[in-house]
Amino acid sequence: MSWSVVFPKIGLNHFRRVGHADSPAGGVGAGRADVPGYCGFVDSREALGSWLDGPKATAERMGADFGYRGERLGRPREGSGSMAGPGRRIGALCVDGWIASLIAYGTLAHGDAAKANLISLPVFFAMSALLLATTGTTIGKRLFGLRVVRLDGGRATIPQVLLRTVLLCLVVPAAVWDRDTRGLHDKAVATIEVRV
Repeated sequence: MSWSVVFPKIGLNHFRRVGHADSPAGGVGAGRADVPGYCGFVDSREALGSWLDGPKATAERMGADFGYRGERLGRPREGSGSMAGPGRRIGALCVDGWIASLIAYGTLAHGDAAKANLISLPVFFAMSALLLATTGTTIGKRLFGLRVVRLDGGRATIPQVLLRTVLLCLVVPAAVWDRDTRGLHDKAVATIEVRV
């Protein structure tokens, strides 16, 4: 089967520089030098490969400036109050999960691994909600120098903490981040995770 049958509009000429003067019909970007913010020609191979790097990486290579993580939220670039990076957040989550599993296995399940697996998540929920509501941080977050606060910098309320922890236990909301590495569980309750 020929590729021209599967993709009839994509031929060898498509992989030339988009907007190049000798491309058919002037190309997509031809004659756009007078458009404000126009960054020049885009190689269509780069556009097709952007799904690997993500749209932000491709846009940055083309000259777009997104600012630093947390700039849109009024957070500093570095130091105390800056947005927590993904490495610290995942590390803190692993420590908290390990502690919850240890409590479930050693204290509540009395060494029964099957029972411990069933109660580890409720222990994690109770431990996280209690510590976040009272201190704004968990054991893992404290070890990695993080705390959870409202967007204005104040302590998160109990309803915010409870809903955030429920969404964190569902995993999927916490795995979807925006460009500030703020998960959907934080966005849903208007909180952020910052460095201490």
